[in-house]
Amino acid sequence: MSSEMSTDEEFCVPADLVAAAIRAAQQSGRPVAEVPLSALAEAAEISRSTLLRRIGGSRRALDQAVRQAGVDPGGRPVRERAIEAAAWLISERGLASVTLELVAEAAHCSMQSLHAIFGTRNQLFAAIYERYSPLNDLVGLFADPTATTEQTVAGFYRTMAAALTREPRVAPAMLADLLANPHGPTAAIFADYFPRALAAVGAWLRQQVAMGAMRDLPIPLLLEQLIGPLMAHLLLRPAAGDAGWQMPNLDHVCDVFTATFLNAVARQDGCPTPRQGRAAH
Repeated sequence: MSSEMSTDEEFCVPADLVAAAIRAAQQSGRPVAEVPLSALAEAAEISRSTLLRRIGGSRRALDQAVRQAGVDPGGRPVRERAIEAAAWLISERGLASVTLELVAEAAHCSMQSLHAIFGTRNQLFAAIYERYSPLNDLVGLFADPTATTEQTVAGFYRTMAAALTREPRVAPAMLADLLANPHGPTAAIFADYFPRALAAVGAWLRQQVAMGAMRDLPIPLLLEQLIGPLMAHLLLRPAAGDAGWQMPNLDHVCDVFTATFLNAVARQDGCPTPRQGRAAH
């Protein structure tokens, strides 16, 4: 017998284990690839360590054997399942109450897998923020040299409104955690990612001032005028609905805030208007 370990392709998974895997998947209502090894072992009436030995130390061989038996093992990578599951948990429960144990249960994976992929809970949260935040969209938006000032401002409001209202509501939950705990995990994530977004927006605002498309105001004040109205609206919008007020749709809100911001910062001395101004090539 060769002393070399068999590859997934060479290893022959016993038929009884294939049948047990398919049975466990049917009973759990999940694809074979998403059924934990402990559940597969239970269905086969053997220990987890025995199961691993009999499938060659890797579930890839088992998935291949299931596929050869005519059943799609299905499943998505653990990283994808964990990020999505954790995002929904954050949306429903708030960031502070989300643990790796809850994520592992919701993603149908093991704690060992989460630690191997993300390392720590905070690194998982960072991956979630990167996936669900509007950061990359904003950086691209403010770097577009072909857009007018009006188009860029309107795009900013629509991008932010979509990010803060879509499900799962990750961004509002993280913002709430940041306000409640300025030294918590969200603060560390913002410290890593937020400067990039601020740099993109700030550079664009400085360019608009230099072109004469906006008044020469301090960049922090321009930022506050740009961001503040939408943030206040989205925070108050649920309460306004509870009070019986009929709220305009978000597209109309973004149009109003775009016009209001441009009127507030426009030069009044005959220089190019924000509607006419374009980013320099």
